[in-house]
Amino acid sequence: MTEAKHVDECRDVYDFLDQVRLRPGMFVRGGFLLELQSMLYGFRVASAIYVPQAVLDFEHEGPFTEWLWPRLGRTHSSPMGWAIEITKAAQAANRAGIDLFFDLLDEFKAERGPQAR
Repeated sequence: MTEAKHVDECRDVYDFLDQVRLRPGMFVRGGFLLELQSMLYGFRVASAIYVPQAVLDFEHEGPFTEWLWPRLGRTHSSPMGWAIEITKAAQAANRAGIDLFFDLLDEFKAERGPQAR
């Protein structure tokens, strides 16, 4: 089980997402995935500035999104992005979008193994 820690102690985006999972209300207003997607975009911008070689899985056409589309029954990417599409799928399943996101993230990490770290 992951323990709560300060974001300064996070090693990478997955470490940060572990913190979000522990305390979603602290990081994601109203549990809206668009809020999380915006934060991850900010993470991507900061990484491009400070660690140019960083690979981020959550970019619009990144590894997570490419992996995601078939799981959501899509044959191609969505111009609306992963946050909207996961939210729509969660609503159809009568679930919270953030819960579905973390379930999908677990599947993605399990399939990708150490690459998704």
